[in-house]
Amino acid sequence: MSRPSASRRTAVVWEVLRGALDQRVKSGGTDVLDVLDTGGGTGNFAVPVAELGHRVTVVDPSPNALFGLERRAAEAGVEDRVRGVQGDAHGLFDVVERGGYDVVLCHGVLEYVDDPAAALGNVVAALRPGTGTLSLLAAGLGGAVFGRALAGHFTEARRALTGPDGRWGGSDPMPRRFTPERLTELVDATGLNVTAVHGVRVFADLIPGALVETEPDAERALVELESAASELPAFQAVASQLHVLAEARYHGG
Repeated sequence: MSRPSASRRTAVVWEVLRGALDQRVKSGGTDVLDVLDTGGGTGNFAVPVAELGHRVTVVDPSPNALFGLERRAAEAGVEDRVRGVQGDAHGLFDVVERGGYDVVLCHGVLEYVDDPAAALGNVVAALRPGTGTLSLLAAGLGGAVFGRALAGHFTEARRALTGPDGRWGGSDPMPRRFTPERLTELVDATGLNVTAVHGVRVFADLIPGALVETEPDAERALVELESAASELPAFQAVASQLHVLAEARYHGG
C-alpha cells in the first residue's frame, strides 16, 4: 500500500490520518469507512485511503483533476472504491449526501473559498450526526513569512505577517493563510473537538532538494525531523501548512 506522493511533504499528514482511520474502524465496529475528500483533486490521499479498503468519494471542481483521479485509482486497482464528482465545498450537498460519511478530508480548500467558515460548516455537516472525524489541512502563515524573508524579500515577508489574509503581495498565488489559532477557532465553531494540531512542511520547503537527494539517508532523516517537530507549537507557528484533526464531541446520537 502506497503513501501519498511527495512523502517528505505529506508524511506527517498521512501518518496522522492513517491512525485516525484505524481508530475510527475500531470505535465504529466496521472495517470499511465511508470517506469524503473535498477538493481531493487527482487522489493524492483518496487513492491510498481506498487502498486501505475504505470507500472514498472525491469532490473537486476540476474535470481534469477528476480524470486524473479515475486513472490513478485504476492504476492502483481501487477504481471500485473511489468515486469522483464535480463540485465544491459551498455547493457540497448538491452532489453528496449530508450526514453520510465517517471521515471527511478538507485539504487545501479553505485557502481558496470566499467564506472559510461557511465552507467548513458544510464539510463538517457531511459527517454522520454525532460521530466522525475531520482532517483539515491549510496553508500556514508562518512558513510563508519565513520563506519570503530567507529569500531576501523582507518587505513581502512583513506584508504577509501583518496583512489580514497572510498574503505577501498582488502576485502571491495563495489567497489566504492561517495561524494555528485561527484554524482551530474555525473548527471549534463547527462544534467539533480539536484532538491534534500538527505543523507540516516545517523544514521541507526551506531545504534545497539537491541536498536531500545527494546525502545518504537524508530523505528518511528529514521525514523523521518533520515528524518530531510537527507537534511542537513553536514549529507549528512557522510551518508551511497546518493540519488539524477533530472529532465529533458526542457519539452515538
